[in-house]
Amino acid sequence: MRNIVSFTHVSLDGFIGGPSGELDWIVYNDEMVHNARALCDQAGGAMYGRTTYGMMVDYWPTVLTDPNASATDLHHARWVEDIPKVVFSTTMESADWNNTTLVKENLTEAVMKIKQQPGKEVLIFGSPRLTHSLTKLGLIDQYHMNLNPVVLGKGMPLFAPDNGTTKLNLLKSERFECGVLGLRYEVVR
Repeated sequence: MRNIVSFTHVSLDGFIGGPSGELDWIVYNDEMVHNARALCDQAGGAMYGRTTYGMMVDYWPTVLTDPNASATDLHHARWVEDIPKVVFSTTMESADWNNTTLVKENLTEAVMKIKQQPGKEVLIFGSPRLTHSLTKLGLIDQYHMNLNPVVLGKGMPLFAPDNGTTKLNLLKSERFECGVLGLRYEVVR
């Protein structure tokens, strides 16, 4: 069975977005780009909530035609263009980005079908509301967190307070020179 892996950047106080969703606090340098690329190379699919999907579809396809795009950005743009993507939204009418499926209902059933398909793990990129829903339903298998050296004070939490207890087992930890800690946990079932 394929693993569903939540991939997020998180502040020391547990937030994955500032009070207005801002992400300008995330440490993202060459070291972190290499880390994200390695994680994507292990993936066979991507999942998004509506808001994160909107940010991705508005940016990454434009990189493919940008003559000034870096080699790193082009590599990721090609990867995300081709990888199977699933967006979960009850309000979107369509998802027209290449190789994208829109799921409007039956969240559990849709995720279970994805998990049962052959292939590599599937990454949830950010998408806090989707992550909260899937955590509550017990559908996330692993959490890959890049713990950033910042305290936000308030914002969008990685784990919703009403989701109850989720026991985790540390699989891997990595300290980056920029001060970020890469942490990979599996859910203890």
